Amino acid sequence: MPTPPRSRDVRRRNTRDVRDALVGVGRAVRLVLLLALALVFLVPFYLLVRNGLSSEADITSPGWTFFPGELHWSNVRELFDDPNVPMAHALLNSSLIAILTTVGTLLLASLAGYGLARIPYAYANVVFYWILGTLMVPAAVTFVPSFVLVSSLGWVSTLRGLVVPTLFSAVAAFIFRQYFLGFPRELEDAARVDGLGYWRTYWRVVVPNSRPVFAAVGTIVFIGAWNSFLWPLVIGQDRDAWTVQVALSTFTTAQTVNLHELFVAAAVSIVPLLVVFLVLQRYIVAGVERTGIDD
Repeated sequence: MPTPPRSRDVRRRNTRDVRDALVGVGRAVRLVLLLALALVFLVPFYLLVRNGLSSEADITSPGWTFFPGELHWSNVRELFDDPNVPMAHALLNSSLIAILTTVGTLLLASLAGYGLARIPYAYANVVFYWILGTLMVPAAVTFVPSFVLVSSLGWVSTLRGLVVPTLFSAVAAFIFRQYFLGFPRELEDAARVDGLGYWRTYWRVVVPNSRPVFAAVGTIVFIGAWNSFLWPLVIGQDRDAWTVQVALSTFTTAQTVNLHELFVAAAVSIVPLLVVFLVLQRYIVAGVERTGIDD
């Protein structure tokens, strides 16, 4: 006996209601998980601010409080007035190094990537595989030869010694090469019709239409240059060449541990990274998605 139309409608409506309820529960669970992960992600930032505005006694106290009874805003002034650690100059050095490294890496890596992707020559793939091969060489293997070379050039404790050896990135060249392989050839063909060569096509057509990948790679390179520690520690031997990361290491020595200044300095040092990331975060996903890495 066939099912009455009304019964079928009721069954469909019940099924739809159950499905909508399950979707709603799934969204609620996902929202709760995202909020929990966000709170976990924010814990280190909370600790930096909390301990940076505390006294040494509050930081080392066995009894934990969410925030100390008195916030010591003077810790920030004390940090920049500390005669043993030139924090303001270290911030300036890190800014210059990170900006110059980012600009230089974007220029060299994008040119290399564009040449490997678009300029036809017999050994393009061989060069590309050699570049990828450098990723398999541990950094410790090239560290000493790089230092010897920089030292022989007289670049120790100079901006050139801190920036020039870090300019070329095989990872950045690989990302640009993958991106340019999928770049619309129609735009480049139109530039060729207008009489542009590879160089002017790169500057006038490719670069203006590749902002997402430039922003994504630039953000990654900037963060890496800002957080670099070992190379600036070895090359920046004079106090005037210290970077933020080297300055942070001086708050913890075998003789003393200056906790409140260490936390305040760490909080100050991440502000530029947060600004850069918040401004360019939408380009990171867009740029990486368009490189064709998953192909």
